[in-house]
Amino acid sequence: MSAVAAATGRLRALAEIALGDRDADRVVPPAGHTVWLTVVASGAMAFLAVFALALSLASARLADRWAEGLARASTVRISAPAGQGDAQARAVLAILASTPGVERAREIGADERAALLAPWLGPDLPLDSLPLPRLVEVEEGEDFDAQGLRLRLQAEVPGAVLDDHTRWRAPLVHAAERLRSLGWLALGLIAVVTGVTITLGAQAALAANTEVIRVLRLVGARDSFVVRAFTRRFTLRALAGAAGGALLGALAIAALPAAEGAGGFLTGLGFSGAGWLLPAAIPPLAALVAFLATRSATARALRRFE
Repeated sequence: MSAVAAATGRLRALAEIALGDRDADRVVPPAGHTVWLTVVASGAMAFLAVFALALSLASARLADRWAEGLARASTVRISAPAGQGDAQARAVLAILASTPGVERAREIGADERAALLAPWLGPDLPLDSLPLPRLVEVEEGEDFDAQGLRLRLQAEVPGAVLDDHTRWRAPLVHAAERLRSLGWLALGLIAVVTGVTITLGAQAALAANTEVIRVLRLVGARDSFVVRAFTRRFTLRALAGAAGGALLGALAIAALPAAEGAGGFLTGLGFSGAGWLLPAAIPPLAALVAFLATRSATARALRRFE
């Protein structure tokens, strides 16, 4: 029954916050450093929360893209002596054409290889003078046997080596998933810091109004009246600050370059489709954190006045 009563009390307090109580509002000063502390802290935390949320979602998309893009692709690298490259490339393509589980295979041309190396070696490097290996791109099917193909290539074309991207895919996907976890951890830390900051603001406001609270008690005001007053004022302040911070954060995210334009990870930091509705959930969550933190801090402070 005590748990039900506590839950009922919290619901009643939330309803009173929404409906308002002018008599209770007069207990809490409408201005002062605690007002700015609550509003600015909530806005800053909401701004950071938008970026942490965007980071988590972008990391999830990146992990899915890497896993999907590398899971069904392999590369055969052909390191052949001078004059034997074409023959070995044809032999590899013939082997791949008769290998079960290989849906498609094609040799990567010289222009494509140059484009792949350009970001590291520059576009003007004379690649024709370098002994670059030939590359064959393989699209895997359901019954693809990497180990069996590797052994067959080793026996028939010794200069050909199969790379199924396993050693590259797993660390990349793991890193992206770890980055997503860090984003959610950042959101949790932001919620904790918001609660602590609002708690300090509520305690400062209570300390500044100690005499007012004592007088209210002398004239018969209940502690629930004082708790309701502080909880309502600080919750609304946190809601207003978080709304402004979330809006600024969403605008900053929208101003980032589009992922299609640059193709990098940071340019993909953003929301898509219904994901743009997620920042709107941050202000109510910040208000809920403020409600719980202020209600707890006020109740503890009033017990010390006794």
